[in-house]
Parts: sequence; C-alpha cells; structure tokens
Amino acid sequence: MQKFLLVTGGARSGKSLIAETRCLDMGRPAGYIATAQAWDDEMRARIAEHQARRGPEWLTYTEPMDLLGALRASDGKGPRLVDCLTLWLTNMMLAEADWQSAAQAMLAELPQHKSPVVFVTNEVGLGIVPDNALARAFRDAAGTLNQWVAAAADEVILAVSGLPLKVK
Repeated sequence: MQKFLLVTGGARSGKSLIAETRCLDMGRPAGYIATAQAWDDEMRARIAEHQARRGPEWLTYTEPMDLLGALRASDGKGPRLVDCLTLWLTNMMLAEADWQSAAQAMLAELPQHKSPVVFVTNEVGLGIVPDNALARAFRDAAGTLNQWVAAAADEVILAVSGLPLKVK
C-alpha cells in the first residue's frame, strides 16, 4: 500500500476524483481534509459538488491553514485525502503565513504517520506567465511546493482528461 501519494493536474482534469478513488482503495472510512474556504457563491457550489460526490465512508476535516494539525488529528483513523495543496497555499500566502516552514514541517513528520495520505494539487506551470506580481509569486510558490511534495511522495499521478498517468 502507498504511504504517500500526490495527484496533480490542471483545472478540471479529474484529479480529485482520481485521488478520492485511490484513497478509498487504501481503506474505509477515509478522512477528507478540505482546505477550501467558501468566500463566494461559486466556491460554495464547488464545495457542495465535492461533498455530494462523497458518501458516508468519508470523515470530513475542514482546515484551511493548519494542515499539519489536521493530519495529526486524523492519523490512525484510516487513509487521508488532502484536497488541495494549492488552496492551502493560497490561504497561507493571503494570510502572509510562513508556508515554506509549514510545508517542510509537514513533510518531515509524515513518514512517522500510521495512516496513508493522498494529496491533490494543481499543476500551475503549464500556462502563460501571469501578468502581475502576486500571481507570479503564487505560481512560483506552487511550483516549489509541488516539487517538494513530489520528491517526498511514494507515487505521483498526473491527471489528464480524467485519466491517471503515473509519473513516479
């Protein structure tokens, strides 16, 4: 069984559904660590879509910032799915929190966890160069975070048009 899996892909690539399936394949119940915040109607609708897709085999933990705390709280209770790292990164950057230290602490601790974890992230480096400094800083930070997590992961899946492509 995989201890640590990363599923990456572009927007609407099917990465969340692939990650949910892989997580449930590791055991039930599974923990869903949601990092999204419902700031507007569109985001509330996206969150509702994800919730409707999940059944009673999921335990939901909502944690937009303290990802390591949510992973600690859910360890030993079955596999966990973190959806998603890029929303977590957005929350951290907007709060001007030290995302680098938080990510490094999480990656250092994960090998001691009992339960497997599946991370979902967005691949943001395939598009055009953003036209403003904040968007470029986010793109660069997401690329760095994704590289760190991919290097530590046992397996990395790239979602393309709903298909899982194993890259590691």
